[in-house]
Amino acid sequence: MYQEFQKGWLEVITGPMFAGKSEELIRRIRTLKYARKNIVCFKPSIDDRYSEVAIASHAGGRYKAYPITKVEDMKQYVTADTDVVCIDEVQFFGRELIPVIDAWADSGIRVICAGLDMDFRGEPFGIMPTLLAKAEFVTKLSASCKICGEAATRTQRIINGKPAYYEDPVVLVGASESYEARCRKHHEVPHRPKEEK
Repeated sequence: MYQEFQKGWLEVITGPMFAGKSEELIRRIRTLKYARKNIVCFKPSIDDRYSEVAIASHAGGRYKAYPITKVEDMKQYVTADTDVVCIDEVQFFGRELIPVIDAWADSGIRVICAGLDMDFRGEPFGIMPTLLAKAEFVTKLSASCKICGEAATRTQRIINGKPAYYEDPVVLVGASESYEARCRKHHEVPHRPKEEK
């Protein structure tokens, strides 16, 4: 890079489940903590798979985070001396988070978000397309396909041993009992509408 960035920006870590998004977020948090940055972390309260009060990875990493139900509740924790705001599973938050993230970045805060870029149907997930477009830095991770072992960029939902239908609810919090990483070739979505030509 030949240019320097002003203080305050947005970083997004994305990819399918089991790609190491939360692990990468925790790694960055620990690096910034070592640099004596004042860090505030959030996670959606809906995601209580491994911990109710920590960003938690499938690999076992943990870092304290405030569980949030409403975006408005985040503001009380971010103060004038906050250097970094981290948000895990950001895809579960609504559009009202976008102007809040913009305001933090505009005020000089480094905002790091991690989340799924696509839902189990292979469609863009919630606010992620907007965050990816607005981010100064994007890290897109891949996992290993459960079927062939090649690079996986999609999340396969499994219900009773079979791929979930396209019309099933988008949000279903789970881990390896409900989801697998899959490549494009082995990602299955029964009942997906045919695209018009």
